[in-house]
Amino acid sequence: MNISVTIYNGNQINSKIKSGSATEKLLENRMRLLLISLILTLFSLVVPAQQELTLDQAIQIALHNNSGLKQSVNGISGYESNVLAAYGNFLPSLGLSGSWDWSKSDIKNAGFIIINGVPFSTSASSQNRSYSASVNSNWTLFDGLANFAALSQSKNDLQSAEASLQRLKQDIVFQTISLYYDVINKQKLLSVKEEDLKWNQKNLETIRERNKLGAATLADVYQQEVAEGNAELQLVTAQNDLESSKNDLLYYLGKDVFENYVFPDILTEDEKGILSSDLLKDFDNLSELVTQAFDNRQDYKSAILDLESTVNGVTIARSGHLPSLTANGFYQYQGDRLSELDQSKRLAFGLTLSIPIFSGWSVSNRVQIAEVQAENKEIDLKDLERDIKRQIETIYLQLKVAKKGLDVSQRNVKSASENLKIEEEKYSIGSGKLLDVLIANSNYTTAQSDLINSQYAYIVLSDKLKYTLGVLDYSKYE
Repeated sequence: MNISVTIYNGNQINSKIKSGSATEKLLENRMRLLLISLILTLFSLVVPAQQELTLDQAIQIALHNNSGLKQSVNGISGYESNVLAAYGNFLPSLGLSGSWDWSKSDIKNAGFIIINGVPFSTSASSQNRSYSASVNSNWTLFDGLANFAALSQSKNDLQSAEASLQRLKQDIVFQTISLYYDVINKQKLLSVKEEDLKWNQKNLETIRERNKLGAATLADVYQQEVAEGNAELQLVTAQNDLESSKNDLLYYLGKDVFENYVFPDILTEDEKGILSSDLLKDFDNLSELVTQAFDNRQDYKSAILDLESTVNGVTIARSGHLPSLTANGFYQYQGDRLSELDQSKRLAFGLTLSIPIFSGWSVSNRVQIAEVQAENKEIDLKDLERDIKRQIETIYLQLKVAKKGLDVSQRNVKSASENLKIEEEKYSIGSGKLLDVLIANSNYTTAQSDLINSQYAYIVLSDKLKYTLGVLDYSKYE
């Protein structure tokens, strides 16, 4: 956005306001203050205030704003309600009921009366009212163990949902870490490209001066101009990559992508400690890592609980083949008037035994569906076990490459830096070629970029290892 503000200088103001009096000077000062205030206001509207966003803050924001996490938290209350309802299956039901009935009967030719020897037919009319109140209860004594299986199933579902919630939090933390370090990585790469452009611009000025003095050819000037243009293009590309990474991070955090944030890119002590450590030593015993992952991975625990829940579903389905026993009873008051409600009392108890003989194979169908679901959950569990082992092996291979790349890139930066100095010195005394200088500078820029990529890849892999083993801590960010 371009904003142009015209500010009148002192001569322009004096051409419109005659100076000399105190009033005129005061008016002049007020106009200047007004213009300055207007400029400051415009710039405050155009340039948003920068906010620093650290990694810890980003993780806290992600855990607070993630819609999937909010939905999972809300869903826990539903599973808790299911557990309470499952406990209720063991208790008798209790209900109160009351009724009021009114009826009226009209009968024609109900009889005859004789008046003065003449018979007349008569009609009759009657009204009946009745009141009743009762307490009734039903209690399932045995339902083929379905109530026990339902209770176990509801508990497993609740624990599985809680485990999935914890794994989701780890997912959010690791995803935020990955996106955040991608921004820092691109920010560092942008700094390298900026320094490279400055070097090329300075080198172009030097070569032009040397050309004027006859110490450099015109071809060298053209060659350096091309190098400067390529450096500018690489800088623009790096800027676009950085903005794209920022947008991805802010979108994931639920923030407005137009908000202006700065990201500190100085390595912390913890990050320096990770770069100086050897994470490969953790893979001396792969079987222990696999066991650790099985013990700590919340998604693995959730898969086991889901399997147990489907086994409970098989028990519930099979209960349809077994008899059920229910106790019932009621106590009733009844009377013709509300004040005489206790004139008739009735107490009754009973047992009901239901034995299923044939239900059109519906029970067998439910059992088969439940068994298939249990088998599928067992297959999912086995697949997850194999996938966890694959993930651990993959991280091991990635860490080997990252560790080697980190060591090599550190040496390459030193070597490329020294080589660039040598080629610059040779060219300055006329014993070298500009092409060799440009190649040396390109190698130095590449070595710096490779080192930055290797550093942050190694840092992210250290968190990915924790995530894969299920030990990535999210509680400190809540």
